[in-house]
Amino acid sequence: MNVLVLGTGGQVGASLVGMLGCFAKVTPVPRTALDVGDLDALRGVLRAAQPHVVVNASAYTEVDAAERDEPRATLVNGDAVGVMGEECQRMRAGLVHYSTDFVFDGGGSRPYREDDPVAPLGAYGRSKLAGERALTDSGAPAVVLRTAWVYTRWRKSFVSAMLRLAREREVLRVVSDQVGNPTFANDLACATAQLLYGMRSDPFAALAEARGIYHVAGAGQATRFELAVAALELDPRSQEHKVRKIEPIATSEYPLPAERPAYAPLDCTKFQARFGLALPGWKEALTRALRD
Repeated sequence: MNVLVLGTGGQVGASLVGMLGCFAKVTPVPRTALDVGDLDALRGVLRAAQPHVVVNASAYTEVDAAERDEPRATLVNGDAVGVMGEECQRMRAGLVHYSTDFVFDGGGSRPYREDDPVAPLGAYGRSKLAGERALTDSGAPAVVLRTAWVYTRWRKSFVSAMLRLAREREVLRVVSDQVGNPTFANDLACATAQLLYGMRSDPFAALAEARGIYHVAGAGQATRFELAVAALELDPRSQEHKVRKIEPIATSEYPLPAERPAYAPLDCTKFQARFGLALPGWKEALTRALRD
């Protein structure tokens, strides 16, 4: 099985290369080699590779910057994803694409299911929703994996930022009224690899048959504050910390250009029922992530 992975310089894409390489021939495409917003170049890369599966781990992920440049976010997260779907249909290749909890407004009282109404609060969520709809409307042989709060220790993420700030400041102020699913990037990559391993005999047919949206995120839920506290407590290099106090604050006390969904945990039972796969609990995953 030949797999083309877009965005291999990112958190999930970097992990995917090694995991998929255990059973497939992988063509990694980092952002330095392809701007997926260049739609002609994107088509050229896809046609040259002729893969059995495309995994799109590329995205415009700067949530606040998207408020200032929504056209660019929509180009990368929406238009380019539509092109991937078109090309995969033409080549008879399957597609795995990642989306986000930001397609929801966070006003619910229970974890979101795949069929719950979407209502993104900002440009980033709208751009990711545009990508989802492009695949759904075209009938592309695509599985869309919505995830949330993806992190690693070593690449840019909320967790890595908290660890860095703990070494620089004596007091950290962290929002305590945003709730979601912390998701270790390696676990998400592993679930993706397991999914494709089970489809390796005929990935196009399998992905076409399973096409649709699924929620895949770390089990359980936490606030940003709880995640920050746990990260600092579990950090094996905690002796380097300068921080003495972590203060919980309201989102209103830390205004940012883009509004975040307040309560947007994802219900992942559909993915588990369909594929027999589930991500570990967020705190156990965080322990592994910090020791990695």
